[in-house]
Formats: sequence, C-alpha cells, structure tokens
Amino acid sequence: MLDRNRVVASLESKREQFTGYDAELAAEQKRLTDSFNAFRQQSQAELAAAIGESGEEWPGALPTDDIDAADGMRVAFDNSWNNHQEARAWALGILADRPVLAVDGSQITPTKDFSMPVGAVQVGWFVNEHRPAAPGTQNYVKDVQFEVLAPDELGDEDDSDAEGGFPNWRVNQQRFVMECGKLCDLMEEYSDRPEAERPLCFFDGSFIISFAGQLRENRAKVYIEAVDRLLHCSHKTRTPLVGFVDSSYSRDVVTLVNLLYPGAQIARSGDASLFGRILTAWGDRSPLFLCARRDSLNLDPSRATKAPFYKEVAFAYVNLVSDRAPARLEMPRWILDAGRADEIIDRVRAESVVGVGYPYAIETADALAVISQQDRERFYRILQDFLEQSGIPLSTARKMRSKQQRR
Repeated sequence: MLDRNRVVASLESKREQFTGYDAELAAEQKRLTDSFNAFRQQSQAELAAAIGESGEEWPGALPTDDIDAADGMRVAFDNSWNNHQEARAWALGILADRPVLAVDGSQITPTKDFSMPVGAVQVGWFVNEHRPAAPGTQNYVKDVQFEVLAPDELGDEDDSDAEGGFPNWRVNQQRFVMECGKLCDLMEEYSDRPEAERPLCFFDGSFIISFAGQLRENRAKVYIEAVDRLLHCSHKTRTPLVGFVDSSYSRDVVTLVNLLYPGAQIARSGDASLFGRILTAWGDRSPLFLCARRDSLNLDPSRATKAPFYKEVAFAYVNLVSDRAPARLEMPRWILDAGRADEIIDRVRAESVVGVGYPYAIETADALAVISQQDRERFYRILQDFLEQSGIPLSTARKMRSKQQRR
C-alpha cells in the first residue's frame, strides 16, 4: 500500500534535481529552436553536401528529394473538415477498394510459479478489403496463430544469464519472427492480384532494430534476418509496407542536426518533439528521410552480422492526433522511389481517421492477438490438465497457490 506522506517526502528530497532537469531542458529547447530553424532552410543538395563534407557514413538521417517539396521541413495536408463525419467520408473514399492488413502479437513468458518452463506466442491478423462483400461472403479476415514453446525451445547454450530461472528472450524473439513471417506469408498470398489491389500491410513497430545491438550476436542475427526478409518480401511482391510507431523516441534527425550544427548539443529531445513544433495541423507531415542511424549493429567492428537495410528504410513524421506528438511512419525505400509515398501516407491518414487517431487495422489486429490476464490463467489451467493427462509431474510455487485460493 502506498503511503502518500512518504511519497511526498521522497519527492521533496529530489526537488533540486527536478528543477535542474527542467532548466537544462529549457536551455536545450532554445538551442534546438535556433539550430532547427537553420536546418529547415537547407535544400536536399545543401544537406547532402554538408553530410559529405563531414565524412560521416551514419549521420542519423539522409535527406531525400522530398525535402525540396516541403516548406521548411513541413508538407502541409491540403484537406480540412468541419466535423468527424466529413473526415470519415474523406477517409472512406481514400480506402474504397484498397485492401489493408495488419499483424500484431502477444506472448506468455515463462514463470517461476511452475516447475515446468513453458512459453507461448499468439499472432493475430486482420485483412479488410474495403469493398462490399459478395452475397454469402465476408469482406474481411480475422484469424490467429498460437504456438507453445516447450522447455527445450526456450534457451540456448548462452543462457548463463538466466540466474537459474527461465529466460524471456526466446519468447520475445519468437513473437517478432512470427509477426514478420506472417506478414511475408500474407504478401505472398495476395501477390497474384494487380499491383494496385495489393493490400497496404501494417507492421506495429519499427524496422530499425537498435535494441538488437544490445543482444548477443547470434540472437541479434535472428531479428536482422526477420526484418531483412520482410523488407525483401515487400520489394519482391511490390506490396506496400508501413512500420507504424505511435510514440517514437527516435533521434535520427536530431543526430543529423547535432552533426551539422555542433552548437546545438541536443541531448534530450527526439525527432517527434522536433517536428511537433511545426506539424501543427492534422495530417501535416515531415519530408521523408532515409535512416542512417548510428548504432552498434552497424558501428561495432566486432560484429560480423550487420543491418545494412537501414538505409533502405524511409521515414517521416505525421500529425495524426492534435494533442500528441506526431507518429513515425517507416516504409521500404522502393515505395519512395516508385513515387507512391504520398498515396501510402494518405491511406495511413485515412485508417487513422477510421480508428480515431490510430490505424484501425492495427487496433483490430492487436485486439485479436492480445492475451489478457484471464487468458493467461486459462492457459495455465489447460497446461496443468495436459501435463497431468500425460503423466508429467508439475509443482506450483506456494505464492501462486495462495493467490489461487484467495481468488
């Protein structure tokens, strides 16, 4: 139970640290304003030349021709409406006869409450044809895939860091691989359609997997190969793919600003905060950049396995909710090169109108995939029954039994 007086006392003891942080942030915001205002006036050619002079191979972000179509790093959205009904009518017009699909996942990680280690992954997918259904048929698909991870599938020879417990990394990794794999399967399934009728595919997250640089190389390699295959599938089948990051803390453009304007020293702010200053109207977006993130996957000389696809990923920030920072959209570079970026971003905007600020397709896939606490308890009851029927002994922790009895 939380004691309010103790919380307040602890906060009071850290007052100077809070005020100091706030002062540092205010000073950074001033430097950020000055540097970003100068950055916004540069053309694609000027930025490319400055990056070339720096000699930096991984400057954070690489400018594209889209910058020259922007007004001070802002591409305005030309439509406006008086109410949500008008916005929805626009969105449904954009989406009509243009299929969309999304994949998302959830997992059950091993617990010390049971003597038998087990994990599970559930991946859900939603396909919306955005066209009237023929008599006796559905114009959408909702489905899930469930996979149990048995004890010998939960670790490897490097699990000395598990501290005698059961590692979670394998379950998290399998979820990621299954999500990417299902997207590839669906792209292949719909690839026989005319290119204009292939679905826009949503990946819930980023293709820039910096977190994998903190993993052992053999584990990071699995993530790298999964994303590389996913981007290749999109290119091979000419099926549009978008990585959607609702709350992004990426600093790729900030890294570029710091490189070109050393006095900026932007240490705390991210790209979303940067562009949030100028993307003030709904639907406004930044120009597209190519990702050239400086992280250990590509900079660590000891790593044999790199992530060369980073520079094949274009990204932009889009205002989809008036009271929040802009979302980050990522897409394979081929979409930009094919001149389809504006079309795809419009479809993301439209999905977000239907979903009231969040792409409806991702929202639906998430609802299909999610494993609630009640689901987890049911899973463990099914597991117990299965093991008992198989004659396999299973013991539970006393704390777990106490919880069950109280419920």
